[in-house]
Amino acid sequence: MRVQFSRWGNSLALRIPAVALVDIGASEGMAADLTVEKGKLVVTPIAAPPHYSFDELLAGITQDDQLDELFEGPPAGNEIW
Repeated sequence: MRVQFSRWGNSLALRIPAVALVDIGASEGMAADLTVEKGKLVVTPIAAPPHYSFDELLAGITQDDQLDELFEGPPAGNEIW
């Protein structure tokens, strides 16, 4: 598929056809890594990190994650005991 470089401010831009975006799993607003390998531009979409709700995070806590003592040692300031 042939595309054309176009002026975008002080830079050049390429329009990526929708069919190519679908093939690589990219969508508007996604970040991408742009590299040059052997004289070729390589664009790699960067998937967004997963988002968790508070309830999902709480559900993942096990007994091994819970500590009996949160703090060790004597008070170091004006802590309330």
